[in-house]
Amino acid sequence: MTDALLQKLADAAGSEQRYWDIQGKVHERSPETARFLLKALGIPAGNDEEIIASLARLEEEPWRKAVPPFVVSTNGQAMEILLRLPDGAAPARWTLASEEGEEFTGEFRVEDLEVLDRRDIDGAAFVLRRLVLSPQPVGYYRFQLETRDCALSRVIVSPEGCYLPPESASRRFWGLTTQLYSLRSSRNWGIGDFSDLSDLARWAARQGADMIGIKPLHALFLDEPQLASPYSPNSRLFLNPLYIDVTALPEYARLDEAQVFARSPDMQRALRAARDGDLIDYPAVAGVKMAVLEALYEIFQRGDTGSDQCAKFREFVSTNGDALQRFATFQMLSEHFRTHAWQTWPLAFRDPANAEVERLVRERSERMDFFKYLQWKAAEQRSDSARSARESGMQLGLYGDLAVGVETASADHWAYQDLFLRDLRIGAPPDPFNEAGQEWGLVPPDPRHLFASGYDHFSGLLRSNMRDAGVLRIDHVMGWQRLFLIPAGAPASEGFYLRYPMDDFVAIAALESRRNSCVVIGEDLGTVPAGFRERMAAANVLSTRVFYFEQEQGRFRAPDAFPKLASVSVTTHDLATLRGYWEMDDISAKVRLGVIDPQEEQFARDRRAWDKQVLLEALRQENLLPPEADSDGANDVSWSPALVQAVHLYLARSPSLLLAVQLDDLVGELHQANLPDSGDNANWRHRSNLSLEQLQGDITVSRILTEIARQRA
Repeated sequence: MTDALLQKLADAAGSEQRYWDIQGKVHERSPETARFLLKALGIPAGNDEEIIASLARLEEEPWRKAVPPFVVSTNGQAMEILLRLPDGAAPARWTLASEEGEEFTGEFRVEDLEVLDRRDIDGAAFVLRRLVLSPQPVGYYRFQLETRDCALSRVIVSPEGCYLPPESASRRFWGLTTQLYSLRSSRNWGIGDFSDLSDLARWAARQGADMIGIKPLHALFLDEPQLASPYSPNSRLFLNPLYIDVTALPEYARLDEAQVFARSPDMQRALRAARDGDLIDYPAVAGVKMAVLEALYEIFQRGDTGSDQCAKFREFVSTNGDALQRFATFQMLSEHFRTHAWQTWPLAFRDPANAEVERLVRERSERMDFFKYLQWKAAEQRSDSARSARESGMQLGLYGDLAVGVETASADHWAYQDLFLRDLRIGAPPDPFNEAGQEWGLVPPDPRHLFASGYDHFSGLLRSNMRDAGVLRIDHVMGWQRLFLIPAGAPASEGFYLRYPMDDFVAIAALESRRNSCVVIGEDLGTVPAGFRERMAAANVLSTRVFYFEQEQGRFRAPDAFPKLASVSVTTHDLATLRGYWEMDDISAKVRLGVIDPQEEQFARDRRAWDKQVLLEALRQENLLPPEADSDGANDVSWSPALVQAVHLYLARSPSLLLAVQLDDLVGELHQANLPDSGDNANWRHRSNLSLEQLQGDITVSRILTEIARQRA
């Protein structure tokens, strides 16, 4: 009986009993997995009595609140709020307050409201009733119910779908995507920065591009800068200060650079090495940049740059409030304890609300301000880049990226511990690309606590990432419906799916998207639930379509068969570049790193040769095959810029709203940015083989972009 009850409780807690992998194989949730899940969720399940009590508690939980913590209403429709009140409750009063402070009030007799359900809770009778209010404009509202007690709810009136540009009905957009860190220029310090982004945006706009896409700019770990994956961040609310162009700050004009570099004889050598290397030396870059930023902060503190700068800083600190305070606190504590692994800190400092934390914050207020200063300057320069893109004529501007989660030892996890399931990790089930499955080392959000808090953190997360962005890509958007979670330390084969409140997430995304005029792309690659893409399309969330994967019955999808609400690209940062695909560099890298054995290598090469032949045939069908590629065998055809142009023109003919052209493909990069699950120490470290100055003078690249722009017009 225990196992059946246990599985029933796991179902009630939001776990899916089974899942089908990408090959159609069914995986059942084991009792051990169910037990671990319930423990991670804080739901007692040690024996039958506890399980029965927990089942009752979950069923009764909504009935113990007079109003739910979060209510979704659709624009133009009457607002409906469900009330669970004691039978025979006295007349009640309600207040609805808008974000602007406007208030609407009313009274009602409980017995006049429609009855939907009844339930006895602890011997008392409760009735579920529906309160209907008049329609309100889109936005967030605070609903307050006054009976014997006061009950509060956060209400959202959401538009029917996410933002789409007014011109989207009659035109298609395109742009470049790149890793910001990889950009070379004659002036940067060994890592691409916001000034490089502005320069790239202005040049791309002159080629007719509508957007410039970048991988996540999330804050990483200053104490361990070699942890460079933008998808394993310290915080998704704040930015990586290594992207600041220190030479563009007003304080830099007052800096005695020679004196700063004289403080450490190794700094000038480190800067030269960082600029010259083909791979980014993150510790060297961080060492040089942070030393100079320290000196610039001292100049700012003295007030040498004027009172207007001080006023802007105070405004930034005030606007970002508690979130910035917590992040700066975490940065200060990581420095103080010489590690960001906060689970190893003294016990008192693992709790943000502990008095010891507050004491150290007071003692180190100037250091706190330094970390806030870094975020202020990064945010200002990101805004400057977005402005450069728009003023140069780009229709969409910056195209940002939101990672699916944060590292376990991260600022966000430390600051908002109640919102995370600390004993679980986000990953992916086994599939043909990763037969053992994946464990990404990211801590998942707790859906029950998110709901109880009115999704304040989630809406703030979207808001901060949509700021300055005309497009935002949501990494692994299937997580809005369900996440594949793995017990910490267990293999991915022991994972299971936990459901998330997709309708609530979509409603918030639609509102934030409209407010920020930001197109939303959902990265929906991998194991996609049935009906998910249709639900996203109904909400104007663009699907992600990668050319490599778009094959049906041994043929590549024809251009006109791609969906309208989609972002199409040849490849991604986790896959081979077009040149690497053609020359099978990714397969060679997997062999070199021990990811696949010789037998698997031969199968992979045979399959790739077949795929290349199919690709050439697809180009031939569209009359795009370059003359030099007209051969009987794909292996006789060399990679060439003409092939790059042909493949991109193939996708450019699609009706899809967005076409993303990877800069690495344009300049003929051989190695991909990231080889997942490989342990390759070159991941996220490759620098472009062309500087921005060389790129802007490259006639071949300009010709390819001219043809793409003509095709998309």
